[in-house]
Amino acid sequence: MWSPRGLVVVLLVGGCCVGVLGTGEEDARTAGPGTGASVGSGEYAGGREGAGFEPLWVDPRSPAARQAAEWRLAGRDEDAELMDRIASRPQAAWVTGESPRAEVQTVTMAAARDGRTAVLVAYDIPGRDCGQYSGGGALGGLDYRTWVDGFAAGLGDRGAYVIVEPDAVAQVVAGCAQVDAEERYALLAYAVERIKRQPHARVYLDAGNSGWIPQPARLVEALRSAGVGQADGFALNVSNFQTDQDSSVYGDTLSRALGGKHYVVDTSRNGNGPYSGTDTGIGADAESWCNPPGRALGTPPTTVTGRPRLDAQLWIKRPGESDGTCRGGPPAGQWWSSYALELARNARS
Repeated sequence: MWSPRGLVVVLLVGGCCVGVLGTGEEDARTAGPGTGASVGSGEYAGGREGAGFEPLWVDPRSPAARQAAEWRLAGRDEDAELMDRIASRPQAAWVTGESPRAEVQTVTMAAARDGRTAVLVAYDIPGRDCGQYSGGGALGGLDYRTWVDGFAAGLGDRGAYVIVEPDAVAQVVAGCAQVDAEERYALLAYAVERIKRQPHARVYLDAGNSGWIPQPARLVEALRSAGVGQADGFALNVSNFQTDQDSSVYGDTLSRALGGKHYVVDTSRNGNGPYSGTDTGIGADAESWCNPPGRALGTPPTTVTGRPRLDAQLWIKRPGESDGTCRGGPPAGQWWSSYALELARNARS
């Protein structure tokens, strides 16, 4: 489930310019279904107490932005305009390498200069992705704690939403035999606590998605063991396709079981919901979550949700980056322009 790459939204889990790139502000103000009250209406915005519209950072050198520029130069103006639907909207920067401090500093300082909030994903847990397409991560617990220390130091006093390691909890609950549950939960709890020491960090621990662990109650004790009590909340639907409605119902149920914890939802590719078709040929053995056909961009990123416990709808997975080598896709996290174009073409806005 790999993806690439002021104030920061950090997603701690388990990529020049087109004509004029948007800032994300306009999209957040008119974000479409499920976003709730309009900004400045005086209505309740949802999420954290007193929260309202918060501008999110757009990377002007993202793969989508570079692709749109390339297509304009090649005379593919219609395709470039479709690609702008991705390039002009805020997306997460995934931090996975050996120098997290430098990468986090670079992104958060760029966002701060623009007066906006960046979105980061920390993704280096040992035994990452249970050895699947995005396998890898730190070599062991000591290496991981050192990595987290560097990640946190890179934030400095810049603000952050932090979401901790997508899939890392849900994979254990689902029965991944390659990791020790007690050790993993201890590492996640360390990551949550360490990031929360930064003065303006807001931390969200990943909790999978409604289609993976259909009974939210199964996650409760695992999330508590992994430190959700120290976090601002949890994250749902990262790199998945569950609808806004299903994720919100699921999130509210899990929130109640966790004493009212808030949450964020990845809406980057859920415009047409999850895939339920039957593949033949090259995709016959692919999982429904891995580069499914016919999907669409979802609700544009916004911190104005209209739901009391939903802090933000975010594009955590970067649309157009592969889920893995299934259905003809490149390795996980690599840019796939034809898939990106399909997502944009199918989008409602």
